[in-house]
Amino acid sequence: MAKTNAVESTNSGAPAKVETPAVSIPRKTVQISVRGKKVNVPCVQVQGRTVIIKGTWLKIASVFDEGAIDGDVIQDPELFLRDLDRAKCGADIFTFSQRIPETEPKYSYPYEWDNAAAIPITTYDEWFSKRIGTDVKQNVKKSVKRGVVTRSATFDESFIQSVVDIFNESPIRQGRPFWHYGKDFATVKAEISHCLEKSEFIGAYCGDEMIGFVKLLRVGVTNDLVLIVSKQSHFDKKATNALLAKAVEVCAQKNVPYLTYAKFAYGKKANSSLAEYKRRHGFEQINYPRYYVPLSLTGRLAVKFKLYRDLKEILPEKALTFLLDLRTKLFTKGVVPSPQAPSKETKGTAK
Repeated sequence: MAKTNAVESTNSGAPAKVETPAVSIPRKTVQISVRGKKVNVPCVQVQGRTVIIKGTWLKIASVFDEGAIDGDVIQDPELFLRDLDRAKCGADIFTFSQRIPETEPKYSYPYEWDNAAAIPITTYDEWFSKRIGTDVKQNVKKSVKRGVVTRSATFDESFIQSVVDIFNESPIRQGRPFWHYGKDFATVKAEISHCLEKSEFIGAYCGDEMIGFVKLLRVGVTNDLVLIVSKQSHFDKKATNALLAKAVEVCAQKNVPYLTYAKFAYGKKANSSLAEYKRRHGFEQINYPRYYVPLSLTGRLAVKFKLYRDLKEILPEKALTFLLDLRTKLFTKGVVPSPQAPSKETKGTAK
């Protein structure tokens, strides 16, 4: 029988005991994706959540798959942190965030503003007529005129093989190596089937060929646009615009309040081409608090001086833009080698 931790109630009257799930002390590992590659990181179980620990000199703990959890990531932070301490995970900082639409800080822990790119959904007509740029409207209409049809896609072997073909079209996208290039059928199937029960796929078709697709992940009040990729060889057909339009339409039909698409601003780079692309498609920046709770002396110093930030959050916007532009030029000129083309064995086919 599993052990539990009893917590005495502070309310007046007879004390009531609140049972919280036991802490799993043994440390294990779990596989996560870092820049498109699978790596193993240590983890512990706390109150039914898998807590992963990343970092070398500064170890930061967070809930595994935080972005795919419905509702609050943790129900009672104080109790959770107490049980995390008992788990002896060795972390210096524990980080967690609130969720849209709860954007006002609820807790007294140190925090910074994180953000999401989101479209508040009312109707498809409102999005098309009032939220998007003229060029986006024209591209959506062009996609229809050029024979693109968007529809719900069945997650079967034919669909997966079409995704493999899209992924392996080019090793470089948007001036940098494409993480999914070179992956075989089995790998692609395993990766895009993550949280399959909460996912919906939309394909963009030109005749019998799938030239682009979207994966939507339903989390709470949002449909998160996890993947959107189209074939570069069919760029003129504006499949990506058509897919975004279809995603908005699906949200409106199913009364999903928000369509989200990763972050709007990354670090100090608030005026990037990607942010402008999202802005023209009706996305806006919604800020929410991300908490950083120190668990050790190293953690207290790191939180005080914000040492948990990565490079893109520290560098000035001009410096970051220069480095990103330089990276694009190096890859374009072949100075930095791009990923190798997949072999016949790597490409794989549906069996």
